[in-house]
Amino acid sequence: DLSFPVELVGMSRNSPTSALELTECGQQHDGLESHLYEYQDDVDDELVCHICLQPLIRPMDTPCGHTYCFHCLSNFLKEQDFCPVDRQRLQLHQCRPSSLLVRNLLDKLTVMCPHNTECQQQMQRCELQPHLHNRCPVFRRLREEAEKRKRPSWNELKGRKSDGESSGDAKHSASLSRNPTRDQPEPGLINPAYEESEDDNTPLRSSLVAEANVVELFREEPEEELGLRIVGGKDTPLGNIVIQEIVRDSLAARDGRLAPGDHILEVNDISLASVPHARAMAVLRLPSLLKLTVMQEKGFKTRDPHGNTTSNHNPGTVLQVTLMKSQRSEPLGIKLIRKSDESGVFILDLLSGGLAAKDGKLRNNDKVLAINGHDLRHGTPESAAQIIQGSEVRVNFVVMRPAETQEEGGSSRGRRPEPQYFRRRSTYMKDPPGGFSSQEKTVSLKKEPRLSLGITIAGGRDCRSRLPVYITSVQPVGCLHRDGTIKRGDVLLSINGVDLTQLTYSEAVSVLKAQTAQSQVVLRVIQTLSDDSEEDIESASKDDLDPLEELRDDTLNWTPLWTRWLGLPSHMHWCRDIVLQKTNNESWGFSIVGGYEESHGQQPFFIKTIVPGTPAHFDGRLKCGDEIVAVNGATTVGMNNSSLIPMLKLQKNKVTLTVVSWPGSLV
Repeated sequence: DLSFPVELVGMSRNSPTSALELTECGQQHDGLESHLYEYQDDVDDELVCHICLQPLIRPMDTPCGHTYCFHCLSNFLKEQDFCPVDRQRLQLHQCRPSSLLVRNLLDKLTVMCPHNTECQQQMQRCELQPHLHNRCPVFRRLREEAEKRKRPSWNELKGRKSDGESSGDAKHSASLSRNPTRDQPEPGLINPAYEESEDDNTPLRSSLVAEANVVELFREEPEEELGLRIVGGKDTPLGNIVIQEIVRDSLAARDGRLAPGDHILEVNDISLASVPHARAMAVLRLPSLLKLTVMQEKGFKTRDPHGNTTSNHNPGTVLQVTLMKSQRSEPLGIKLIRKSDESGVFILDLLSGGLAAKDGKLRNNDKVLAINGHDLRHGTPESAAQIIQGSEVRVNFVVMRPAETQEEGGSSRGRRPEPQYFRRRSTYMKDPPGGFSSQEKTVSLKKEPRLSLGITIAGGRDCRSRLPVYITSVQPVGCLHRDGTIKRGDVLLSINGVDLTQLTYSEAVSVLKAQTAQSQVVLRVIQTLSDDSEEDIESASKDDLDPLEELRDDTLNWTPLWTRWLGLPSHMHWCRDIVLQKTNNESWGFSIVGGYEESHGQQPFFIKTIVPGTPAHFDGRLKCGDEIVAVNGATTVGMNNSSLIPMLKLQKNKVTLTVVSWPGSLV
């Protein structure tokens, strides 16, 4: 189940030809049931699930030594609390995925294509999904029929749109009108990511490809992080809950099905369509099994002058390469690495005389998207090597090859990682989003010289996102705890008149230690505020802990929610310029929300969507939730959507975006 999801063009789960008919196994079944296959040989009893009596799908081992399909066991344990065979007490979080050996044996079982009236192909079970997507004529026809049906709007899929949310989401309905004077849209509907070109020699976009998928993530430990950074919420201009980043080597990264830019619509059937940011975080922190319904952008479809539809892979190309080993143990001669600035697996080198070098189709710097149907978009070199070693003689690669274009300074599209994210203090003055603000607080204390303030800090201008120095805990042993004015999450401005706002972490620690030795301490902090009463849900859950609990590691490593930063005044922001380039009339590849609205006044502009296969996506520096404070040096303050979007469209080959970025909330 690590293979790519079926690409249905905007089909809802209730449509006449629903996703039930176009599942990974190609057979109809409920989304909560295991996949169905037509096996050609008898299967060893040791590889059969004790619940469904079929060969195991995503096998899970219990502590008492029995093995079941993941779906079968999770559904059973929703109603019962014991092992179906020996009735010993059992909970899902106690179970573990079966060994790679068992999974490989199951992957090698021979199955028949389910459309066997027209397609008589037999293959290993792990090869069925690639067969359906790439070679089966019946499946291709079904998918084309599905794509012709009217796509439901984004709002039908995500439920009732929250009050005041920008109508930018309407992009997921039918293709946007090419006549801007007809049916004038609400502000924000036409976005630079989705414009269609009038230029005859440019391929025309027929529509964005987006699909709703259900992704299940299982925490082995209740406190285990999923490895998602999220932004958005009904209390922010973004509206939706959006994944900003996948943390490397995390549970979500190993699973591989989620990606930055995915919109989380539901968690365990709880809708996130109209909940504030902090409430969404609380839902995502539920223990054990999480079933996420996500809307995933797949990029644009383009149509050529003859009406044929193709995927837009500019400025990168997706290639399929098959290597045939003479025997199972033969090495491929490929060195794989990870990169510091981009998730996934990349080809570092092809060994001279090796199988891959002789074949000649793979190249250095190709990004490995999948091997034998296993999704590696957020995988590791180790997991890729395991798949290769466990494969038979045939090894199928899907790789992304960057386009051979030149960027500023003559470097190729593979950007070098920047030593720091943010270059300078913002000179662009703007108000925070509606509902967010800040206030300064000053505390003056007389104390014994050796008495600690009792605070721990993080941030500093040398950290990845150039965060200000902020307080991670106020411990019960210090004098600030007794005073009660200073809270966790407050940003430090100064101590005894010494400015702390431009210091690195180590510099701030040194200044705090030196000034704390004085008998008189004056501390200035700034606290961000939110009008939404649910803003402090996550902090309340930990701020009310027993004082001794405050010393635990997880409180010392605490990080603020994304919304905590939105109220900071703009003179405390650090920003950088991002230069995007393109070679034709394609879209820049991002959509925006914000600007002047009658109901909310002036709102900052935020990046809401980044479309795969576009300049913004391949550049890699823009993230969902980033604020755009200037375009080509001109401030965006005072603009509305209908002013900023034409400005972006007029930039034909190059645009400079000045952005401020805060790290998404970690869950």
